Amino acid sequence: MNYESVILLLFVVASVVAVIARRLNFPYTVALIAVGLMLSSLHLLHPPHLTQELLYAVFLPPLIFEAAIHLKSSDMRKDLLPISVLVIPGVILSTLITAAVMIPVSIHFTQIDTITWPLGILFGAAVAATDPVAVVSIFKQLGVPRRLRVLIESESLLNDGTSIVVFVLALQYIHGDISTFSETVNSFFGIVGFGLLVGTVVGLLSASVMHHIDDVMVTITISTVAAYGSFLIADRLGVSGVMSTVAAGLVVGNKGFSETFFPSIRISTEDFWEYIAFAMNSLIFLLMGFAINLDLLWELWPIVIIAYLSVLVARFLVVHVAWLLFYPSRLKIPYQWSIVLSWGGLRGALSMVLALSIPDSLAFKDVIVTLVFGVVLLSIFIQGLSMSPLIRMLGIVSSHSKLKEYELVKTDIALVHETLDRIESMQKKRMLHKSSAQQLLDTYKKELETLISRMDELEPDRDAIVEEETLRIKRRIFMEQKQSVLEKYQNGMIGFDVYETLIEEIDTKLLELENMGA
Repeated sequence: MNYESVILLLFVVASVVAVIARRLNFPYTVALIAVGLMLSSLHLLHPPHLTQELLYAVFLPPLIFEAAIHLKSSDMRKDLLPISVLVIPGVILSTLITAAVMIPVSIHFTQIDTITWPLGILFGAAVAATDPVAVVSIFKQLGVPRRLRVLIESESLLNDGTSIVVFVLALQYIHGDISTFSETVNSFFGIVGFGLLVGTVVGLLSASVMHHIDDVMVTITISTVAAYGSFLIADRLGVSGVMSTVAAGLVVGNKGFSETFFPSIRISTEDFWEYIAFAMNSLIFLLMGFAINLDLLWELWPIVIIAYLSVLVARFLVVHVAWLLFYPSRLKIPYQWSIVLSWGGLRGALSMVLALSIPDSLAFKDVIVTLVFGVVLLSIFIQGLSMSPLIRMLGIVSSHSKLKEYELVKTDIALVHETLDRIESMQKKRMLHKSSAQQLLDTYKKELETLISRMDELEPDRDAIVEEETLRIKRRIFMEQKQSVLEKYQNGMIGFDVYETLIEEIDTKLLELENMGA
């Protein structure tokens, strides 16, 4: 069977898995890897191998770009300091902790210096990048507070770039391209900084063109060029393609889409990228199942388990150090959130991309690749399957999930009432025949009775209703205050210093409100 037929068949498998996983309320990515492993063991299909060129040229740019366009820069700015701590020093610390554990472990189990410090850092960097695809879908289903979602999505998006840069620098050190600490630091910030610059330029150019376009197909094409173009240009210049694509996605999402002439263009473009992300994730997680060497994985299982535990401990230490740093400030993170951030740091596609990109000439490549794959597998299965019970146990969504369903029914009831009023109004104005109007009224009245019965059965916590409605009204008041302050500044009623002070005070109150909603 040729590759085209295999890919088509994999899409069919992914669709079936998606439907079944949704019906069973099961994490989609976990189900995909399980199916991939099963198909691989049966030797029914022979799909293309996950090479560095395939992953970098096809999979990575759209996955990063899609995640970036949905992040609001205003949300990221509120927690920029905690995110920055997790993204740069956090990833470096996690890499070093993992390497420090794996070096003596490899010597103990193999009786040879399998993993030296450079190789340990290489492995640590590969598994330092988090992939919250499974976690974010659970967050959306359960109604996790928005700030927590932004924290884990933003950190994951940006730490990809940091881990890749550390990984590349470790490879360069092994090959003798860099030799001193200062040279390594300069290379790190140069690769990251120039990558962000390239992506920002590409994003601004794309956004300026999109602003003058009123055709959805052209807009989608421009965004596709921005996604792949930012990555390829940065890669050709020897800087971070991931950081470049992140910057391009943020600019296009926050500037390009917001300034398009018609909302329908933005909706269609975002729908297109959501599908691309679904397709790419489906293929890559299925192919991950085929790429794993189960025999070598079984042979190295003691080291794999220790590697996974070291990665998990490193993640907990990094997150809790960040929690302690910001605990006395207005940027403090609720402790329950720090547990979710720690446990929600799943490893996924990017870790496998980095492992597979190791040159074949490097000693012990197979060992490192197998260890990375093992960590990814354990991470997705153990943490992915336990995330939902953990969130409920911590009480983060216990009342909010019920409240969400209650509000959905309440809104449906209001919409049906509006529809009934409209039908009666049309009947009075002789715009509807009496029989037609009566038939419609009977239909919607039955629907109304069903909704009212469903609402009575829900019986949500009264305290939760009061708390949520109070928070929502306060949030609306603060947003209206921000708008009022802006208008006063624009009308010349207050100076810039007063405007800046008032906006900062209101933003602080909004941030405290998000913490209360935890």
